[in-house]
Amino acid sequence: MIKSVVSKEYQELHKEIVKLQEQWKHMLNPETIRPNLDKAAMEAGVPAAALTAIDFEISLFLQWIEEINAILVNGNPELEPKLSGITGLLNEEIAIRWIEEAFAFNHVYFASFADSHGLEGWIPQFLAETALRPYLQLTAEKVQHEIHHSTPGAGCPVCGEPVRLATLKEEGKKVIHCPRCLAHWHAKRLECSHCGNEDHKTIQFLTVEGDAVSQIQVCDTCHGYTKIIDTRQYISQPSAALLDLNSIHLDFVAQENGYHAVGEKKSTN
Repeated sequence: MIKSVVSKEYQELHKEIVKLQEQWKHMLNPETIRPNLDKAAMEAGVPAAALTAIDFEISLFLQWIEEINAILVNGNPELEPKLSGITGLLNEEIAIRWIEEAFAFNHVYFASFADSHGLEGWIPQFLAETALRPYLQLTAEKVQHEIHHSTPGAGCPVCGEPVRLATLKEEGKKVIHCPRCLAHWHAKRLECSHCGNEDHKTIQFLTVEGDAVSQIQVCDTCHGYTKIIDTRQYISQPSAALLDLNSIHLDFVAQENGYHAVGEKKSTN
C-alpha cells in the first residue's frame, strides 16, 4: 500500500480530533436535533441538515473551540501565539455567526474574519468547522435510515459536502461516505456522483503506482472525480474522515490531471 503523503504527526492530530468529536457528540442532547425530512426537497438536493431544527448550545461550542486550540498547541507549540487571542474574539453573537457560516461553507466570510483580526486564513474556518461537526454527525445518525442515495451534483444528502470519497464493500458494492457528517449511501458502480453520467465511454478510472487498494473515478462530462478505496483489504475500518485524509494523494493526482472535487455544471441554452 502506498505510504500516505500526510505526516504521521498530522495523522495523529486528526485522530485525536476525531476522537474528541465523538465524545462531544455524546454530550449533545438528541432532542435538540429535530429532523423534518421533506422528501421532495431532498430529491431536489436540499441537505437534510438544512431541514432540521438544531438547538445549538453556544457555551459548549465555545468550550470545544478552546479544546481544539489546546490540541493544536500541544501538537505544535509554535501555534500558541497565533491561537492565543481567539477566545477573546468570540462571544455568543460571533459564535452563532461562525456556526451559520461554517454550515454554509462560507469561505469568504472566514477569510474576511481572519484578515480583519490579523489571523492566518485557515484558523477561523478550521475551528468553526471542527466544532460544528458533532451536530452534523448526530443529525446524520438520526436520518441515516432515510438516506439511500444522493441527487447528482447536490453533494451529501445530509450536510451538502461535495462527494469525493467512496469505498468498495462486499461483492464490490460502492458506498459513498461523507467525511464531514459521516453519512453513507449506496451508489451505482459506474455513475458520476457530480452529474449522474453513467456512460462507460466518458467515465474512466485512474490508478496510482504502488497503491493497490485505491482508484480515482473521473468523469469527462463534468470533470469531477471521486476517490474509491477498496476497504475489504483493511484489517480495521478507519473513519471516513481519516480515510479521506490518508487518501489525499489521490486528490493531488486527480487535480493534476484536470479533474475537480466539484463537477462543472454545464450551461444549457
